[in-house]
Amino acid sequence: MSDLVSGDGRTHIQSRLMRESLQDRRVLSKTVSERDLQIFPDVSLVSIGGQSIFDRGKDAILPLVDELVAIKRDLDEKIVIGVGGGTRVRHTISIAVDLGLPVGGMAQLVGAMEELNAILLNTLLAPHGSMPMQRDHFWDLPLYFDAGITPIAISVPPYHFWEPPPDEGHLPMHGSDFGLFQLAEVLGMKQVIYVKDEDGLYDKDPKRHPDAKLIPRITLPELLASFPEENILDQELFHAWSSATNLRRIVIVNGLVRGQLTAALRGEDVGTVITKPEAS
Repeated sequence: MSDLVSGDGRTHIQSRLMRESLQDRRVLSKTVSERDLQIFPDVSLVSIGGQSIFDRGKDAILPLVDELVAIKRDLDEKIVIGVGGGTRVRHTISIAVDLGLPVGGMAQLVGAMEELNAILLNTLLAPHGSMPMQRDHFWDLPLYFDAGITPIAISVPPYHFWEPPPDEGHLPMHGSDFGLFQLAEVLGMKQVIYVKDEDGLYDKDPKRHPDAKLIPRITLPELLASFPEENILDQELFHAWSSATNLRRIVIVNGLVRGQLTAALRGEDVGTVITKPEAS
């Protein structure tokens, strides 16, 4: 029988987490283990950008769908597809800010925008076996894989689970890119592949600077030591990754170029490959 502790008007079960907060670094340090379970170490998360792909319409979406169909047919790879909401998300947030809605309320609205893209993509992939995943229904993933179904998840971060305080204002510093990184890290996936409209990560925005240089391969410590001011992914993602446990590989590919996603799923160096070395 567990020991009970009282004395502050409440009765507690004796444990390391008694009367503590899960945001307390001292508490977190006590829960660190070298035996973290990677639930899906053979699964790749494929993030399809909202603005970069979906907002471009059929000229961008249909060729990518064809490639996804070929991937499912030809490659022995388990994938989860994540979708962003694109410009509609920014419009929704702008209205929500004007109305003074809390962050949790905004997240629900943003998720609804992304669910529209998930439904759109599922409509195109349904003949080949796909299904939109309900928000945070991680426990359904083994059923999808066992049935040969490709799950499609939305990418809005689960703010009701975790939300670091922003440096300025009240809006979170991270968005869709971070949400899918968080999903892959918590479930211990093999890699995250971000499908954008650029060839990878550059030292500055190539859309504004013709002399921008592509970074084909880099480690996370090297990237953090010389971080580009203009970045294709959420900056908060990389800082969170530095203290994460499971994820070792992030790839950024151009979804407008046929074959880059396929090569990344094969483990080839394409676009930009960012790796996190094992802790020594």
